[in-house]
Amino acid sequence: MEAKKDKDILRGGQFLVKETNCEDVFTPEDFSEEQTMMKESVKEFNDREIIPHKNRFEAKDFALTEEVMKKAGDMGFLSVAVPEEYGGMGMGFVSTVLTCDYISSGTGSFSTAFGAHTGIGTMPITLYGTEEQKQKYVPKLASGEWFGAYCLTEPGAGSDANSGKTTATLSNDGKSYKINGQKMWISNAGFCHLMIVFARIEDDKNITGFIVEYDKENPNGITLGEEEHKLGIRASSTRQVFFSDTVVSAENMLAGRGEGFKIAMNALNVGRIKLAAACLDSQRRILTTAVTYANERKQFNTRISDFGAIKVKLAEMAASAYAGESATYRASKNIEDRIALRQAAGNSHQEAELKGVEEYAIECSILKVAVSEDVQNAADEGIQIFGGMGFSEETPMEAAWRDARIARIYEGTNEINRMLAVGMLVKKAMKGHVDLLGPAQKVQDELMGIPSFDTPDYSELFSEEKEMIKKLKKTFLMVAGGAVQKFGPDLEAHQQLLIAAADILIEIYMAESAILRTEKNAKRFGENAQSAQIAMAKLYLYHAVDIVEEKGKESIISFAEGDEQRMMLMGLKRFTKYANYPDIVDLRKEIAEKVKEEEKYCF
Repeated sequence: MEAKKDKDILRGGQFLVKETNCEDVFTPEDFSEEQTMMKESVKEFNDREIIPHKNRFEAKDFALTEEVMKKAGDMGFLSVAVPEEYGGMGMGFVSTVLTCDYISSGTGSFSTAFGAHTGIGTMPITLYGTEEQKQKYVPKLASGEWFGAYCLTEPGAGSDANSGKTTATLSNDGKSYKINGQKMWISNAGFCHLMIVFARIEDDKNITGFIVEYDKENPNGITLGEEEHKLGIRASSTRQVFFSDTVVSAENMLAGRGEGFKIAMNALNVGRIKLAAACLDSQRRILTTAVTYANERKQFNTRISDFGAIKVKLAEMAASAYAGESATYRASKNIEDRIALRQAAGNSHQEAELKGVEEYAIECSILKVAVSEDVQNAADEGIQIFGGMGFSEETPMEAAWRDARIARIYEGTNEINRMLAVGMLVKKAMKGHVDLLGPAQKVQDELMGIPSFDTPDYSELFSEEKEMIKKLKKTFLMVAGGAVQKFGPDLEAHQQLLIAAADILIEIYMAESAILRTEKNAKRFGENAQSAQIAMAKLYLYHAVDIVEEKGKESIISFAEGDEQRMMLMGLKRFTKYANYPDIVDLRKEIAEKVKEEEKYCF
C-alpha cells in the first residue's frame, strides 16, 4: 500500500508533466473532524482576542501583540507543528497551515508576530537542533513562555542572504563564539527571549546559524534599535539588533559550521507556504466586509451591489480567494503525505519534515507569489467598493491594504520567488527528478506536425477546461524548452524571461487546483450545489489563459526569430484557444449573486 501511495503522490513540480486526478487532491472540504474543530477554535480566538482590538493594533500597541501571543500560547496555537515530545501538539502539516490561515486575518501585526515565532523563530531548532537544544528551548517556545526571532537580514544583505557581514569568532579555549554585527527588520525583536542568528566564521563561504538567548536584564552585548515606523503591520515589533562581543556557547551552534545558508533557505520554504495561508482568511474577510457594505450602501436609489461594475469586483475577489485556498491546501496535503512516507521509511521527524517541504519548494514559491498578490488586489478593490470611506482609517479597508503590502516582500521578494520557481524546476529536470525534456520534445514534434481539426466532445463537466490546462502546460514546455535550448546554463542571467515563464507556471498551478477541487466536489455534492464554484474555476482559468498568452508571446518574441519564432507563435495561438469561450459576464454575475445573497465569502 505504501509503495503504491509513493507512486501516486506527485513529486514537486511534476504537476506540469503529469495529469492529476481530482480524487487525488486534498481540498478544504476534506478537513477531518479534528481539523474542523481546530479551525473553529482558531476563528473564535481571532474574533475574540484580535479583531475587536484593531484600533489598538493600528495605534502601535506592541504590548498588546505580546499579550495576545501569550494567549495564543495558552491555547496551544503556537505548538501545533511542534512534536509532542517537546511540548507540542504534533499535528500534521495541513493543521499547521490551517491554524496559520485562520489566525492571521484579524491584523497583519499579529499575523507577522505569529508567523515569525512559530515559523522561522521555532522551526530551525525543531528541524536542525540537537536533542539537547530541542529539549532545552522548544518547550518554552511551544508554550509561549519564550518568544523567538530570526536574525538573517542585514543592511547590505537582503535578497542575497548569504552575503552577511556579521561575524562569529571562536574563543581560544574553543568553548564559545563572540558575535559582532548588525541585523535589521527583525520581527518580534522587542519582546523575544531567543534569536536564531546567522553569522560568518572566518572566511567561510557560507554563514552559520546560532541559537542566542536574549535577556533584557543581562543583554550580553545585544542592543536593540528603536521600533521601525512602517507602512503597515504597525504593532508588529520590528527593530534593528546590534551584537557587540555577544558570547554564545559553542554548543549553541545550529547544525554544522557553514550550514546556516541551508537552514535559512529551508526555513523560507516552509515560511512561503505559511505566508500564502496567512493571506487566505484576509481575502475572505475583505470580501465579506466589502459585500456587506455594498449591500447596505445605496446610490441612485439602488444598492451598489446591484451594479455590474461592483459585481465584477466581488466575483473576481471571490475567484482569486477560492483558487488560492484550493492550491494552498492541495500543496499542504502533498507535503504532509510526503513527510508521512519518509517517516514510514524510517526517517526521523526532522529529516522527514525537511525533505518533505523541500520536495515542494517550487509549489511553495508559486503560492507565496500568487496569494500575496491576490490579497493586495482584494484589499485594493475593497477600498474601491467603499469609495471615499475606503480611504479613511474609520473603515477596515485601508489597514488591510497597508498590511497586505509587506506580503510581497518578506520570505523572499516575489521577483526572487518567481525566478526560484523556474530555476528549481530546471534543476530538478537536470537531476532527472522531473522529466521536462521528454514532454518538451513531444511539444516540439507536435508543432512540426499537422494539427487535428476534429471537434472533441466537451459535454462532460470541465472536459474543455482540463484540455485547456494541458495546452497551457504545453505552452510552458514550449517557451521554457526553447529558452533553455538557446541559453543553457546562462538562462539564470535572463531574468525577464524567467519571470515571464514563472507567471505561466503560477497560472497553471493555481487554475488547475481550482478546477480539480471543484470537479472533486461536484462529483460528491452534485453540480447544482457547486454551480458558483464551477463559475469561479472557469473564470479563474479564463484569466490564466490570457496571462499565459501574454507572457508566452513576450518570451517568444524576445528569444526566437525567423521561422522558429513564427512556428512558436502559431503554437501559442493554438495552445491558448478555446473551442467554446465561457460567457465571462454570466460567470461573474452568478458568483456575485451568490456572495451578495450570503453576504460573505461562502465557499
